[in-house]
Amino acid sequence: MSIKYDFDTPLDDPKTSLRHRDIIMSKPFLKRIYHDWYMNFVDEVKRNPKGKYLEIGSGGGFLKDLIPNVITSDIMPLPTVDMHFSAEELPFKDNELDGIFMVNVLHHIPHPYKFLKEAERTMKSGGRIIMVEPANTPLSGVIYRNFHHEAFDTKGEWEFDSSGPLSSSNQAIPYIYMLRDRKKFESEFPSLQIESIKIHSAFLYILSGGVSRKNLVPDWSYGFWKVAERFPGVNLLSGMFGTYIVSKR
Repeated sequence: MSIKYDFDTPLDDPKTSLRHRDIIMSKPFLKRIYHDWYMNFVDEVKRNPKGKYLEIGSGGGFLKDLIPNVITSDIMPLPTVDMHFSAEELPFKDNELDGIFMVNVLHHIPHPYKFLKEAERTMKSGGRIIMVEPANTPLSGVIYRNFHHEAFDTKGEWEFDSSGPLSSSNQAIPYIYMLRDRKKFESEFPSLQIESIKIHSAFLYILSGGVSRKNLVPDWSYGFWKVAERFPGVNLLSGMFGTYIVSKR
C-alpha cells in the first residue's frame, strides 16, 4: 500500500483520523512503536481479564486487535470505534470502569480537569488511567515548539480554547497537571494519585517519521534504536513521550 502524507482533508475531519490509522498500519516501524505503547494496556488488562476497560481517542489506533474486549471510543463518530462521546462527559455509571487507556489524547481535551473528574467518578477503586503523552525534556521542548504544528506551552493554564478535536491542543498539559502543578492536582482530585511517570521514546518516534513523513531509518533498525534508548540519561534528556499512570484510591 502506498502511503500518502500530504493530507488533503482538515485535521478535524474524521477522514484524517482514518488516514492516520492507515498510515500507522502501513509503516512497520511506526506500528511497532504503538504496539510497544499498547503493551502497557495489555499488561494492565492481564491483572483483571474480566474487567471493563475503556480507550479514549481510539480512532487512529489498533488496540482492539490486542484487547478485543476493550471499549474503543472517539469524540468523532468513526466506523473503527464502538462509541463516540466527549471525554469531558463519560457515559458510564459511577465506579463502573476498571481502567481507562489513552494515547496522545489528554493534551487535546480543552478542559482536562473535567475528564479527570469524570475518570474519578467512573473508575472503581484500584482502577488506573494509563496515558502515553508528550514529555517535557530539553530536546522534546525544542522539537515541539519549533517543528510541530501543535502548541507546547509549559506556562499555560489548566484549560485552552478549542476550535476542533485535533487542531486544538497544548502538548504540555500532562507536564502542567502532573509535574508543574502536582500539589494542585492532588488537592483537586483527592481520590486520584499519580503512580508513575516514565519518560521514553528519545529516538524511535522521530526516526519513524510519525504519520506525516517517511521513516528516517530502515524498518530493520528498530531493535537497535530501542536498545540505544536504554542508555542512562538518554530518555531524561531527549525522551519525546511519557507513560503517565494515575490510579484511584
